[in-house]
Amino acid sequence: MKAGLVKRARIVLLAADRQANHEIAARVGASRTTVIAWRNRYLSAGIAGLEDRDRPGRPRQVDHAALRPPPKRLGVTQWSSRLLAGQLKVSHKTVTRAWKAYGIKPWKAESFRFSADPELVGKVTDICGLYLGTNADVPANAIVLCVDEKSQIQALDRTVPILPMQPGAMIRTCGWPSAG
Repeated sequence: MKAGLVKRARIVLLAADRQANHEIAARVGASRTTVIAWRNRYLSAGIAGLEDRDRPGRPRQVDHAALRPPPKRLGVTQWSSRLLAGQLKVSHKTVTRAWKAYGIKPWKAESFRFSADPELVGKVTDICGLYLGTNADVPANAIVLCVDEKSQIQALDRTVPILPMQPGAMIRTCGWPSAG
């Protein structure tokens, strides 16, 4: 069930319990005006009045299959919101809202990468199937090994503590990991 519909139903139920509009607004996290509007829609149309209405304008559509690394002709290695917006034929605000909603930060190299491998989806599916045990092709006593491919960094415990985080910064350490 949609969260908006649940909130509207709570407004109507609290109104049926004879709660004041300002009390309902405080309890459901809405404005008093919103509470009045949904109460009026319920009175005029019943339960059907709580459903979303069609909105004017063209529907929002982003073709997620069109998300690929930037073409070489652009001379960049990562998308900017304006470049990606032009590729998807949406506004750059739509791109930045989507990035924010999904926690994507393409300007931080440590957190965002595109793979050029055309078989990536199949490979990721196989690996996840191994970890989750859902891949039917896995032999009964298979062992999963993970290898860290970062150069010059060993997959061992760090000898120094992690530095405190600054707002908006990635976790960083103040030294290389120990050699053993």
